Amino acid sequence: MPIVPFESLPDDARVWVFGSSKPLSEKDSATLLARVDEFLADWKAHGDPLTAGRAFTSERFLTIAVDQNSANASGCSLDGLFRSLKELEPVIGSSLLDRSLVFYSDDAGTHSVHRDEFSALAASGRVTGSTPVFDPTVTSLGEWRARFQSQAANSWHAGLFPAETGKA
Repeated sequence: MPIVPFESLPDDARVWVFGSSKPLSEKDSATLLARVDEFLADWKAHGDPLTAGRAFTSERFLTIAVDQNSANASGCSLDGLFRSLKELEPVIGSSLLDRSLVFYSDDAGTHSVHRDEFSALAASGRVTGSTPVFDPTVTSLGEWRARFQSQAANSWHAGLFPAETGKA
């Protein structure tokens, strides 16, 4: 039973979050999810099928979770996942593997910027401690459920604020 509903996976499931550099259209997100589902259906580590699920949120975030109680994702299996996503990037017209992006939301939607741009937005007051942010560094499904989306002041994002505005 390799692919399971994302919501059914336990809190200790390992997760990887991939943020799209731009919002994906309905067509591109359907393409992404179809290809990811094909990959997950055959995903194995050392010959053992991985029990995995996926979620796609905010038109930007692909989260893949593996229940490691049945089998652990290994280096080679993860390389396969990353390779598959890299191959998809030109198809959907967006980067999924750029770890330098910072994601935040405002009334206009969810945005991605580089860290220095986020710091400049904080310095100008366009983002504040109450700005919703997304943390793609979470590693377990429990963390994802608890803090993938939070306020900047309650996340590592607070460190990108100038000292005088800090957790405003």
